[in-house]
Amino acid sequence: MNGSALRRQSSSTRRMARELALRLLYQVDIALMPLDESFAYAVEHMPIDEAGRHFAYDLASGTQQNLQEIDAIIARFAIGWPPERQPAPDRNVLRLAIYEMLYHPETPHGVVISEAVELAKKYNSDESGKFVNGVLSSVLKHLEEYL
Repeated sequence: MNGSALRRQSSSTRRMARELALRLLYQVDIALMPLDESFAYAVEHMPIDEAGRHFAYDLASGTQQNLQEIDAIIARFAIGWPPERQPAPDRNVLRLAIYEMLYHPETPHGVVISEAVELAKKYNSDESGKFVNGVLSSVLKHLEEYL
């Protein structure tokens, strides 16, 4: 396999992992399902390789472990829309992306934002994509304050 094929596979795996992580966060948030139980069920029903499963679990568990900090960041930049007032898909997309921006510096921030916008549009609406883009762009401008 050549280098570009490996990069495509890697970005495809990471995209699937982000989607799986979002599903996990949603189940924990809305269904109040424990993360490990949600993860066990999800990996049985979503075809994703071992690297993708590991990355998805890292994203979801890391987001959960840092939820208070992440929600405070969201509240600061989503003016008038604290996390508890946001639609669940938007809230969890923002949480996931902010976690990745803070704790996965190897991923370019532009990629994180772009993936988050696409997830918001897929799981909610085009307007959600615009909202997520605006909030994450504002977070990015002030990211150094949180690192």
